[in-house]
Amino acid sequence: MPRAANYDRDATLDAAMTLFWRKGYHATSLKDLEGALSMKPGSIYAAFDSKENLYLLALARYFETSRGLFRAQMARFASPIEALAAHVRSFAELTPQDRARQACMLTKTLVDTRTTDPKIAAATQDYLDQMGAEFRAAFAAAQDKGEIPPDADTARLARRYQANITALRVELHRDAPQDDVVQLAEDIAREIEALRQAPAPTR
Repeated sequence: MPRAANYDRDATLDAAMTLFWRKGYHATSLKDLEGALSMKPGSIYAAFDSKENLYLLALARYFETSRGLFRAQMARFASPIEALAAHVRSFAELTPQDRARQACMLTKTLVDTRTTDPKIAAATQDYLDQMGAEFRAAFAAAQDKGEIPPDADTARLARRYQANITALRVELHRDAPQDDVVQLAEDIAREIEALRQAPAPTR
């Protein structure tokens, strides 16, 4: 097997992630990868073994980046509820050139591969579950701080939050009017803020 030429692995995975995110697993051809990665087919296979493996690496990169951005957002606020609301609003602030305006790569991948590529679909489902766990942890943190009631179902709140984020990103992906996106994000954010209970009276 030919040896891969020198290349920047991080930059190459970023380029692969961007291409796969835009076109999807099945619609991305080897010729597409050659152009995006500036690599010959032999070098691509020498470096990544297969298109499937390259996709899995790109998908992992997408997940890790998304999770890191969410954690950074949470760390910016003392209030988990404020952080969760701000995360929603941030999608309405994306510029037209920002690739994050596309639908979530995990969601697109699950639709694209669920019945055709079980290995990719299983990895995608795991990443979606892990993001759901991040959201649940955020609501649990809000619970610990007394922002939401102690009997609140944090798993249910996390599922609804994840579904709302998915819907918002689909609207971005379909180029909905900006005012509509802003209004939708604001409605979701206000629903989250409305969960906050009044502080317990001091004695």
